[in-house]
Amino acid sequence: MSLEIERKFLVKGSDYRNVAVPVVYRQGYLAIFSNREVRVRIAGEKSFITVKSKVDDTTRHEFEYAIPIEDAEFMLDNLCSGSVIGKRRYRIPQEPLCWEVDEFLGDNDGLVVAEIELPHADFAFEKPAWVGEEISGDDRYLNAALSLNPYKNWKNE
Repeated sequence: MSLEIERKFLVKGSDYRNVAVPVVYRQGYLAIFSNREVRVRIAGEKSFITVKSKVDDTTRHEFEYAIPIEDAEFMLDNLCSGSVIGKRRYRIPQEPLCWEVDEFLGDNDGLVVAEIELPHADFAFEKPAWVGEEISGDDRYLNAALSLNPYKNWKNE
């Protein structure tokens, strides 16, 4: 069983753009429940279906499988709940880990989030200068939540 242990942060500034080239992502949700979801994603030229279930604020069970891009496109265009999420993802290695910075597009434009996947919950890591406030545990920032209640609806609250 695969566990994903991830911490999320808001991003300040744009210095992360100087160290990585983005890949465009499209992702949508075939099912969204309070503690689990089924996602389909196109990342550049690759596509996946993923099942996640929440363990706690930073940990989820994750099962991800490659699927044909034509299948992913059909699912994104016809089968998803909420809106399809668009974003540019920057992958920034910080040995032995890797930061992922997502610049959201469309209804979530203006939101920039950094996440780092950890080998265990208490793993120590350094935060680059562009990493801001931690938002792990704030479910509004989950991609599934953003597909149902986009950033444009709540960013000024």
